Amino acid sequence: MINSSDLTLTAIGTEIQRKGADTLVLGVWKNEDKVFIAASPFSADTTTELEKTLNAIGVAGKADEVTLLPAVEETKAKVLMFIGLGVKDLAELTDEKLRRAAGSAARQLSNAKSAIFAFPADSVARAAAVAEGIALGSYRYENLRSKQSDKPVLSEALIATSVATDKDLPAALKRAAVLGRAVRATRDLINTPANLLYPESFAATVKDYAKSLPLKVTVMDEKRLAKDGFGGLIGVGGGSVRQPRMVKVEYAPAKAAKHLALIGKGITFDTGGISLKPPAGMHAMKSDMSGAAAMFQTIAAIAELGLNLKVTAWLCLAENMPGGASTRPGDVITMFGGKTVEVLNTDAEGRLVMADGLAAASEEKPDVMIDMATLTGAQMLALGLRTAGIMGDEAVRDELVAASNEVGELAWAMPLPEELRPSIDSQVADLANIGERMGGMMTAAVFLEEFVGEVDGKKIPWAHIDFAGPAFNEGSAWGYTPKNGTGSQVRTLVAYAEKLAGSN
Repeated sequence: MINSSDLTLTAIGTEIQRKGADTLVLGVWKNEDKVFIAASPFSADTTTELEKTLNAIGVAGKADEVTLLPAVEETKAKVLMFIGLGVKDLAELTDEKLRRAAGSAARQLSNAKSAIFAFPADSVARAAAVAEGIALGSYRYENLRSKQSDKPVLSEALIATSVATDKDLPAALKRAAVLGRAVRATRDLINTPANLLYPESFAATVKDYAKSLPLKVTVMDEKRLAKDGFGGLIGVGGGSVRQPRMVKVEYAPAKAAKHLALIGKGITFDTGGISLKPPAGMHAMKSDMSGAAAMFQTIAAIAELGLNLKVTAWLCLAENMPGGASTRPGDVITMFGGKTVEVLNTDAEGRLVMADGLAAASEEKPDVMIDMATLTGAQMLALGLRTAGIMGDEAVRDELVAASNEVGELAWAMPLPEELRPSIDSQVADLANIGERMGGMMTAAVFLEEFVGEVDGKKIPWAHIDFAGPAFNEGSAWGYTPKNGTGSQVRTLVAYAEKLAGSN
């Protein structure tokens, strides 16, 4: 189910005339009425002639705009690709704009197994941004076609940079490759249809993938879940013939001083259960396991990078289907740890499986807990399709938002208003699974907070990420982001983990 092809990222000097490749990729920008080539590797005369041609054919230099021209004598590449940088001045060219431009070019490359990217990459950070963009953009999901496309997939990218011999660059390129691989693998899982990816097969995929990494995987089947009192998973998954699973993935370097717990929502398909969703658009509910996919690939990337941080991922896997054994509206279920919940709406199922995960993770008393889920439509109403909402302990929340901004993934800090808590009171149980409709993203987080444990009388530092919009792109591709599964927030979580490991 994870079949994305690998990619080699190599740094080379800026003298590229003797380097062969299928395509040479160059950035362009427009100031007032004139288009310029950024960091042109060609002579002044050749650069001027190319810029005249680009201006004559109306190139605008906008982000995602691609222009192809025949190669010139000063390169061994077969084709020249010009990608808009989306700036009016090179002073505006941030690392993220470089990352997006490189990713957009890689995404739109065709008939190219190899490419040279000659961008303004005059520092390790900029060269790494270009490499990461390429690794994110070079993605294609054709795993289920009866005939594979005969179009070549980019397998070798050469990054032209003046810091090619810098001692810090190899590690930066390795990190870019690891992150790209993790994000592409997350997309593969999200894009796999639910008749192929269900709790049992998801668990098997995790075990198989983890074999090459220093990870321990424990799979809890429905019998173990019932025995141990995982009422959320059993209740949500009861209506499906494909029974639920809890998958615990552990990375434990010997000298790690801190422990990070990651909890991911893994609803492999969400019909809404008895509270059935409208059929229009329901096919996209195969993506309701994006949180679990991202959390698994986050711990996989952390392990591959060798961070000095203990990490435990809890993947809460279930299929929410209507059936004879489905939870009914009005039923009361007992969650892991003993709290009871009145289920008023079976389509508010994600918080039920996540509550089990949070309660179980709390028993190990980690230093920080982060949960992530495609949890509410209210997230999209509040923040749109590209910006995740982050709630919880203010320190953890704000550190995650800062990490998100640093890596170029959009997130916004949201509060947990105290007036929302009474709305999830139940007349017959400890809690109800739905409450105040207005501010529903925050109401769901208030519910989850009830299952965050304590250490020495204090709540474990915790944050909740709701990324219902950013996880699955039903619109047009842009930058390094493809249609459908995006792999959003993996890079944010790895960046956060790196800082937490560095604070040991």
